[in-house]
Amino acid sequence: MKSRKSSRPDLQPSSKSISPARRIAFEVLRRVQAEGAYASDVLHSELNARVKAEDAALATEIVLGVLRWQRLLDFLLEKQTKKPLERLDLAVSIALQMGLYQIRSLRKIPPRAAVNESVELVKRARKSSAASLVNAVLRRSAENIQPVEGLLPDDISLAERLGILHSHPTWIVERWLGRFGEARTVALLEANNRPPRLSCALHDPGEREQLFASLKRAGLRVEPGTLLRNAFALSGGSAARTEAFGAGEFSIQDEASQAIPLLLGVHTGDRVLDLCAAPGGKTPALVRAAGQNGVVVAADRHAHRLRAMKAQFVRLGLSRVPLVELDASRPLPFRSAFDRTLVDAPCSGTGTLARHPEIRWRLRLQQLSDLHQRQVALVATALSQLEPGGRLVYSTCSLEPEENEEVVAEVLRAAPSVRRVAAAEATRSLAPYLAGGISATSLFDSDGQFRTLPGNQKCDGFFAAILEKR
Repeated sequence: MKSRKSSRPDLQPSSKSISPARRIAFEVLRRVQAEGAYASDVLHSELNARVKAEDAALATEIVLGVLRWQRLLDFLLEKQTKKPLERLDLAVSIALQMGLYQIRSLRKIPPRAAVNESVELVKRARKSSAASLVNAVLRRSAENIQPVEGLLPDDISLAERLGILHSHPTWIVERWLGRFGEARTVALLEANNRPPRLSCALHDPGEREQLFASLKRAGLRVEPGTLLRNAFALSGGSAARTEAFGAGEFSIQDEASQAIPLLLGVHTGDRVLDLCAAPGGKTPALVRAAGQNGVVVAADRHAHRLRAMKAQFVRLGLSRVPLVELDASRPLPFRSAFDRTLVDAPCSGTGTLARHPEIRWRLRLQQLSDLHQRQVALVATALSQLEPGGRLVYSTCSLEPEENEEVVAEVLRAAPSVRRVAAAEATRSLAPYLAGGISATSLFDSDGQFRTLPGNQKCDGFFAAILEKR
């Protein structure tokens, strides 16, 4: 997705009503495309308590659906407009994408409503001259819904064909075909276009039944986790608006993400460093494992993210977590070494494309090399502050080897005193936490590195390696 610079449109009242959900979706998509914002962040700020639950659900569906299917939507729209959507005003292209997504994917939405409200959105953005174009294109689309396969040229490559059909950049599809093969790549692409499970972490296993009963009374459906004993999934309502969430009884967190801090094997009394801690989802598990006599330091380079973490920790009742602003690629300011360190490194996020679909349009191949260099620097810095005999977990939510096994290999070449924990030992670290029927060996490769893959597991794609300093 090429970012198009656009000032905020001079909105005017429309003579016809536009649903709150579509107004919100339009504004979120505008900010994502024009300002480089992240959809999840903007949705969180827009969907406050004053927004009805059904409007919040529809706005979220439209925003994430348009972002997931953007390439396919643009392909279909350009068949009719006879020009690249990039040549249209941003407000017009967003209205077209929103309308076509609703027509093709949301069966409960009458096509007439999708068309009419897209036209009104264009008028509201003071682009009335394009209203007839939006109306004509979307009406034709509603009257003649064609299978996409029949519109593809005969001579395109497999990666190009899959990229259009499953709405991913061709260069990413080419990489995955080379590593995973066609069947696993298609499963991965399909998983990236499905709404992810709303997975949650149970903080007090002794309160399981009471918590689940409370959530069901609030109208939510509760399902068991697929990987971890203390994970569960919610659907049918807003988990963040429940009393139990506000009271810190559970957190919303993908299951693979929940597994990462468990790999560290933190003991009571340990000194623990969470080096790239924001947004703070993994820190609470470290705090609970270290206990009253342990110390967990949460560090991040961005002050605003640390402030958001502090608010999260207040909700969870975690009052003894020092928050430190620092650049972890430079020498660390701590006097004492740590027994355990988590480096959940900034990465491309290609394992989270279902949750953050805009990433697929922003990422460029050359960025992987830059990320690799920073990730190696982060691990090297963290190892310098690790006690002999201490352990470090390096993790990403990326599927790319440049950010995963190649980082670990480079670190090991440069640090002979560091070893990667072997597969048998690594699997034992996670086995006690797994749900019934899940084999630990299915989550680790032959080198003892933790891996999950959307399409294989019902979670995000994560990588982790356990390193020990001798």
